[in-house]
Amino acid sequence: MRLTSSLHSPITRRSVLKAGMPLLAPASFFGQSSPSNRITVGMIGVGRQAVFANLKQFLGMPDVQVVAVCDVDRWRLEQAKTQVDTAYSSRGCRMYADYRELLADKSIDAVMISTPDHWHVPMSMDAIRAGKDVSCEKPLTRFITEGRALSDLAASRKRVFRNDSEFRSLDYFHRAVELVRNGKIGKLHTIRTGVPGSDVGCPPQPDMPVPEGLDYERWQGPAVRAPYTEKRVHTPRSYDRGGWMRHTYYCDGMVTNWGAHLNDIAQWGNGTDRTGPVEVEARGTYPPAESFWNVMLSFEAEYRYANGVRLFYKTDTPYVRFEGSEGWILAEYGKPLQAGPASILNAKIPESGIHFPLKSDKQDFIDAVKSRGQTLQDAEVGHRTMSLCLLANIAVQVGGKLGWDPVKERFTNSEAANRWLAQPVIAPRRG
Repeated sequence: MRLTSSLHSPITRRSVLKAGMPLLAPASFFGQSSPSNRITVGMIGVGRQAVFANLKQFLGMPDVQVVAVCDVDRWRLEQAKTQVDTAYSSRGCRMYADYRELLADKSIDAVMISTPDHWHVPMSMDAIRAGKDVSCEKPLTRFITEGRALSDLAASRKRVFRNDSEFRSLDYFHRAVELVRNGKIGKLHTIRTGVPGSDVGCPPQPDMPVPEGLDYERWQGPAVRAPYTEKRVHTPRSYDRGGWMRHTYYCDGMVTNWGAHLNDIAQWGNGTDRTGPVEVEARGTYPPAESFWNVMLSFEAEYRYANGVRLFYKTDTPYVRFEGSEGWILAEYGKPLQAGPASILNAKIPESGIHFPLKSDKQDFIDAVKSRGQTLQDAEVGHRTMSLCLLANIAVQVGGKLGWDPVKERFTNSEAANRWLAQPVIAPRRG
């Protein structure tokens, strides 16, 4: 017997999930691993980050079934299919070279986008238009207006979106934010964030033939066209950290890469992760003009928020430090939480206080897909975090103290700065 709606259209698992209706057969009957309870996921981009982090996590989740993989590098594509098929003891994982064909696959509920940065927003928006829920790697955006467009589209189409950063799932960052938001350091007045510096420059590179199995035209996609050379993309048949991460055609370097992690925690702790600062000033240094890799090597930025809080952001070790009228908390990546006085760390937060769920970023996404709820780091939060990082990048290019209107999302005192709102910084200021 085939179930139909009152309009005689088939009732699918996806339509049931959209409507928030329970499945006819309870989970206790089939078990949580029943195919009827799993969210089907397609992986777009199966390079280093996908294979060693994102794909591995999804394959270990009983409520997820990875059904398709997509990449423009044939070797990586085949390796990913093997990884999926081995995990499920099957040969059913589908392969796509064109992400649009994966998005046309009606059996896929959600996608994980793990591509180079210049593809994040175009693919995310195409996925939303195709009716998919989306988890997308950080840094989410390359310029501010595309972030606004993405957030608005996700909201208007009612798609679940997760900016894929694991830092809200790390217990020491999570604990630090809850302590700050519950007033355990008194009135917050200063935040300090640090991120690693970028690699040094790279000498000019020769044009090279495109390796067999790489669709270089598709890899470039919306980026500026340029001749192929290995350090522009990645080493063939490997999972190395690709050279694209150091080139402004495709990425902004550490100011957005690690900044997407640490500055998200800063804004979360400040309660400003859906708005932004009102002022920014920044300085930065770049490699010599002849260097092939050309992202910023180091920088210092200072922001002021409407609530009076100041944020100091610079290249350093990765950390977030919150300073208040009654103490401070330091959350440093990979290290135990510190505070002064130390008793702050043992402070009790009442049930009536501010609490946030502590779960993995992937589980947060999948739970929201099933509930049709909101993730802990949705498109608006991802956009605002990236705006903070991009404001520093723009301030380095323009110079001087810039006013920022977080409602209109425009600079209030510099048309030169406003010209960078709708384009990536691919012609960086030197010095």
